[in-house]
Amino acid sequence: MRRDSKLSSVLHVLLHLAHSDHPMTSEDMARFLDTNPVLVRRVLAGLRERGYISSNRGHGGGWSITCDLAQVTLRDIYEAVGAPPFFAMGNRTESPGCLVEQVVNASLGEAFDEAEALLMRRLGHVSLADLSAEFNRKYDHHLAQHGGPHHDHPEL
Repeated sequence: MRRDSKLSSVLHVLLHLAHSDHPMTSEDMARFLDTNPVLVRRVLAGLRERGYISSNRGHGGGWSITCDLAQVTLRDIYEAVGAPPFFAMGNRTESPGCLVEQVVNASLGEAFDEAEALLMRRLGHVSLADLSAEFNRKYDHHLAQHGGPHHDHPEL
């Protein structure tokens, strides 16, 4: 089963935007994600509606970060991209007549709810600034080890 990578993709793009000294086009970001620019624009629309990013048309236009990275959590971004389901697993049927399946559903449902609540709390404690700081730490280490920008992302 294919995993939903929307949250991961959006966070990837947001960190690129946060570390860029100029607006980035949908085409630029699509190259980072190996996807279509239309898909990038569609996903970024929810972030623009919440005021996390903005877009400008024309020469020199593109997408830019407009929020305080320290004030926006991964949970905020998760919600802005439509809160995709965390788990691909689920109950075989939602309203079973079988008592055995009712017990199974109740047990699994409780476990899934606990796991999701834990994950949501964790996402709420990590800000975009935290991700940016970790990137900076890794980037500085990379430069110290290799003496130049990362070959896949020379603009960083």
